[in-house]
Amino acid sequence: MAKLARTRNTLGENARLTSVDLLNAALADLMDLTNGVRMAHWTVRGPNFAALHAQFEEFYNQLGTAVDDTAERIVQLGGTPSGTTQAVGSTTRLAPYPADLRDGMAHVAALAERYAALAETTRKAIDAAAEAGDADTADLFTGTSRMLDKALWMLEAHLD
Repeated sequence: MAKLARTRNTLGENARLTSVDLLNAALADLMDLTNGVRMAHWTVRGPNFAALHAQFEEFYNQLGTAVDDTAERIVQLGGTPSGTTQAVGSTTRLAPYPADLRDGMAHVAALAERYAALAETTRKAIDAAAEAGDADTADLFTGTSRMLDKALWMLEAHLD
């Protein structure tokens, strides 16, 4: 568990410690997914290039907002975001993104797998934060979950 900085936030210490740990795990995954989406945006090729290039850019912008909100919530609770490249690489729960993909549908499939995995851990984090008594963190995770599920739906629509 993380050590907390002094704060006037009246949420109990155990709830804050639990939430900081949940948020840092999510932060690593969100940053990892953001980098995977950027890789797809940069390298996508094929007949759906224009549409996928634009969609991937929209996705990484959405993820950037989620990353920022997650890191800021960690600090609000007295924690320290573990968002360095080294921390992300050593703690992400997502499968490594294949660096050799170029085909648009291969990128879509790879991203769909990672969005689905992150959506699952995010739903679990909603329940864990709520159980710890931190409704605000549970709400943040709920918003993230909605964003991930919508992107997953859009990715899966390409795969039908």
